[in-house]
Amino acid sequence: MGPRIVFAAVPFVIAILSLMNCTRYAAQSATEYQVKAAYLFNFLKFVEWPQDSPPDPQAKWVIGIVGDSPVGTELSKLAEGRNVLGRDLQIKKLQAADNLRSCNILFISETERKHVPAILTALRGSSVMTVADMDKFIESGGMVELGMDDARVRVTIDVGATDRAHLKISSKLLALARAVTATVKKTDN
Repeated sequence: MGPRIVFAAVPFVIAILSLMNCTRYAAQSATEYQVKAAYLFNFLKFVEWPQDSPPDPQAKWVIGIVGDSPVGTELSKLAEGRNVLGRDLQIKKLQAADNLRSCNILFISETERKHVPAILTALRGSSVMTVADMDKFIESGGMVELGMDDARVRVTIDVGATDRAHLKISSKLLALARAVTATVKKTDN
Protein backbone atom coordinates (compact mmCIF):
# COMPACT_ATOMS: atom_id res chain seq x y z
CA MET A 1 0.00 0.00 0.00
CA GLY A 2 2.23 2.79 1.32
CA PRO A 3 2.37 5.79 -0.97
CA ARG A 4 0.03 4.11 -3.47
CA ILE A 5 -3.00 4.97 -1.37
CA VAL A 6 -4.78 7.69 -3.28
CA PHE A 7 -8.14 9.15 -2.35
CA ALA A 8 -10.90 10.06 -4.76
CA ALA A 9 -12.06 13.22 -3.03
CA VAL A 10 -9.46 15.71 -1.86
CA PRO A 11 -11.81 17.81 0.33
CA PHE A 12 -12.94 14.80 2.35
CA VAL A 13 -9.36 13.64 2.83
CA ILE A 14 -8.36 17.11 4.01
CA ALA A 15 -11.23 17.00 6.52
CA ILE A 16 -10.10 13.56 7.70
CA LEU A 17 -6.49 14.63 8.13
CA SER A 18 -7.37 17.89 9.86
CA LEU A 19 -9.58 16.04 12.32
CA MET A 20 -6.85 13.55 13.05
CA ASN A 21 -4.43 16.37 13.91
CA CYS A 22 -1.84 13.82 14.95
CA THR A 23 1.75 14.04 13.82
CA ARG A 24 2.07 10.28 13.78
CA TYR A 25 -0.51 10.12 10.98
CA ALA A 26 1.12 12.93 9.05
CA ALA A 27 4.58 11.38 9.35
CA GLN A 28 3.63 8.06 7.82
CA SER A 29 1.35 6.80 5.12
CA ALA A 30 -2.05 5.82 6.43
CA THR A 31 -2.84 2.11 6.48
CA GLU A 32 -6.06 0.69 5.10
CA TYR A 33 -7.42 0.32 8.64
CA GLN A 34 -6.50 3.88 9.65
CA VAL A 35 -8.33 5.18 6.60
CA LYS A 36 -11.39 3.06 7.35
CA ALA A 37 -11.34 4.27 10.96
CA ALA A 38 -11.13 7.87 9.74
CA TYR A 39 -14.15 7.29 7.53
CA LEU A 40 -16.16 5.94 10.48
CA PHE A 41 -15.13 8.91 12.61
CA ASN A 42 -16.06 11.40 9.90
CA PHE A 43 -19.38 9.78 8.99
CA LEU A 44 -20.69 11.38 12.19
CA LYS A 45 -20.20 14.79 10.56
CA PHE A 46 -21.79 13.87 7.23
CA VAL A 47 -24.95 12.09 8.41
CA GLU A 48 -27.99 13.65 10.02
CA TRP A 49 -29.80 11.46 12.52
CA PRO A 50 -33.48 11.91 13.40
CA GLN A 51 -34.24 14.51 16.09
CA ASP A 52 -35.18 11.82 18.62
CA SER A 53 -32.04 9.71 18.11
CA PRO A 54 -30.62 9.87 20.74
CA PRO A 55 -33.29 11.52 22.90
CA ASP A 56 -30.63 13.54 24.80
CA PRO A 57 -28.85 15.95 22.39
CA GLN A 58 -25.85 16.04 24.79
CA ALA A 59 -25.49 12.25 24.73
CA LYS A 60 -22.29 10.72 23.44
CA TRP A 61 -21.89 9.57 19.88
CA VAL A 62 -21.49 5.81 19.97
CA ILE A 63 -19.69 3.78 17.34
CA GLY A 64 -20.05 0.08 17.99
CA ILE A 65 -17.62 -2.51 16.65
CA VAL A 66 -18.85 -6.09 16.25
CA GLY A 67 -16.19 -8.70 15.63
CA ASP A 68 -12.42 -8.60 15.39
CA SER A 69 -10.89 -6.02 13.10
CA PRO A 70 -7.91 -3.69 13.21
CA VAL A 71 -10.41 -0.95 12.31
CA GLY A 72 -11.67 -1.00 15.91
CA THR A 73 -8.16 -0.56 17.32
CA GLU A 74 -7.38 2.30 14.93
CA LEU A 75 -10.72 3.98 15.62
CA SER A 76 -10.12 3.83 19.38
CA LYS A 77 -6.73 5.54 18.89
CA LEU A 78 -8.21 8.17 16.60
CA ALA A 79 -11.21 8.94 18.80
CA GLU A 80 -9.35 9.15 22.11
CA GLY A 81 -10.19 12.45 23.82
CA ARG A 82 -12.08 13.83 20.82
CA ASN A 83 -15.59 15.07 20.29
CA VAL A 84 -17.63 15.52 17.16
CA LEU A 85 -19.99 18.46 16.71
CA GLY A 86 -19.72 19.22 20.42
CA ARG A 87 -20.53 15.70 21.60
CA ASP A 88 -18.15 13.22 23.17
CA LEU A 89 -17.40 10.01 21.33
CA GLN A 90 -17.46 6.49 22.68
CA ILE A 91 -16.19 3.39 20.90
CA LYS A 92 -17.84 0.18 22.13
CA LYS A 93 -16.69 -3.37 21.46
CA LEU A 94 -19.89 -5.41 21.09
CA GLN A 95 -21.04 -8.94 20.45
CA ALA A 96 -23.68 -9.77 17.82
CA ALA A 97 -26.12 -10.71 20.62
CA ASP A 98 -25.76 -7.35 22.45
CA ASN A 99 -28.23 -4.46 22.21
CA LEU A 100 -26.84 -2.90 19.03
CA ARG A 101 -29.50 -0.17 18.90
CA SER A 102 -27.53 1.91 21.39
CA CYS A 103 -25.13 2.91 18.60
CA ASN A 104 -25.20 5.70 16.06
CA ILE A 105 -22.88 3.74 13.79
CA LEU A 106 -22.28 0.00 13.90
CA PHE A 107 -19.20 -1.40 12.17
CA ILE A 108 -19.50 -5.12 11.44
CA SER A 109 -16.21 -6.87 10.76
CA GLU A 110 -15.63 -9.66 8.28
CA THR A 111 -15.37 -12.12 11.20
CA GLU A 112 -19.12 -11.64 11.77
CA ARG A 113 -20.24 -12.39 8.21
CA LYS A 114 -22.43 -15.31 9.31
CA HIS A 115 -24.22 -13.05 11.82
CA VAL A 116 -25.00 -10.22 9.37
CA PRO A 117 -28.59 -11.30 8.63
CA ALA A 118 -29.42 -11.55 12.34
CA ILE A 119 -27.69 -8.24 13.13
CA LEU A 120 -29.52 -6.39 10.36
CA THR A 121 -32.84 -7.95 11.40
CA ALA A 122 -32.27 -6.83 15.00
CA LEU A 123 -31.61 -3.27 13.78
CA ARG A 124 -34.61 -3.05 11.45
CA GLY A 125 -36.63 0.06 12.26
CA SER A 126 -33.75 1.75 14.10
CA SER A 127 -31.61 4.70 13.02
CA VAL A 128 -28.30 2.88 13.40
CA MET A 129 -26.00 3.33 10.40
CA THR A 130 -24.53 -0.05 9.48
CA VAL A 131 -21.04 -0.16 7.96
CA ALA A 132 -18.84 -3.11 7.02
CA ASP A 133 -15.71 -3.85 5.04
CA MET A 134 -16.91 -7.13 3.58
CA ASP A 135 -17.93 -7.86 -0.01
CA LYS A 136 -21.65 -7.88 -0.79
CA PHE A 137 -22.60 -6.11 2.47
CA ILE A 138 -24.94 -3.77 0.57
CA GLU A 139 -26.61 -6.73 -1.12
CA SER A 140 -27.11 -8.27 2.34
CA GLY A 141 -29.06 -5.18 3.46
CA GLY A 142 -26.25 -3.07 4.92
CA MET A 143 -26.00 0.69 4.41
CA VAL A 144 -22.32 1.47 3.81
CA GLU A 145 -19.63 -0.81 2.42
CA LEU A 146 -15.95 0.07 2.70
CA GLY A 147 -14.04 -1.80 0.03
CA MET A 148 -10.57 -1.77 -1.45
CA ASP A 149 -9.95 -0.95 -5.09
CA ASP A 150 -6.41 -0.45 -6.42
CA ALA A 151 -5.05 0.12 -2.89
CA ARG A 152 -7.73 2.76 -2.21
CA VAL A 153 -10.58 2.60 0.27
CA ARG A 154 -13.84 3.01 -1.64
CA VAL A 155 -17.26 3.74 -0.20
CA THR A 156 -20.54 2.32 -1.48
CA ILE A 157 -23.76 3.67 0.03
CA ASP A 158 -27.29 2.30 -0.20
CA VAL A 159 -29.49 5.39 0.12
CA GLY A 160 -32.59 3.19 0.11
CA ALA A 161 -31.39 1.56 3.32
CA THR A 162 -30.31 4.87 4.89
CA ASP A 163 -33.65 6.47 3.99
CA ARG A 164 -35.54 3.62 5.65
CA ALA A 165 -33.46 4.28 8.79
CA HIS A 166 -34.36 8.00 8.59
CA LEU A 167 -30.72 8.97 8.08
CA LYS A 168 -29.94 11.91 5.82
CA ILE A 169 -26.60 11.50 4.06
CA SER A 170 -24.76 14.69 3.13
CA SER A 171 -24.37 15.37 -0.58
CA LYS A 172 -20.61 15.68 0.10
CA LEU A 173 -20.47 12.10 1.34
CA LEU A 174 -22.64 10.87 -1.54
CA ALA A 175 -20.30 12.60 -4.01
CA LEU A 176 -17.34 10.80 -2.45
CA ALA A 177 -18.94 7.37 -2.79
CA ARG A 178 -17.77 5.04 -5.55
CA ALA A 179 -21.34 3.86 -5.95
CA VAL A 180 -24.68 4.95 -4.59
CA THR A 181 -27.52 2.47 -4.81
CA ALA A 182 -31.13 2.78 -3.77
CA THR A 183 -32.63 -0.56 -2.86
CA VAL A 184 -36.35 -0.79 -2.48
CA LYS A 185 -37.71 -2.51 0.58
CA LYS A 186 -39.39 -5.77 -0.32
CA THR A 187 -42.95 -6.01 0.90
CA ASP A 188 -44.67 -9.15 2.07
CA ASN A 189 -47.74 -10.21 0.10
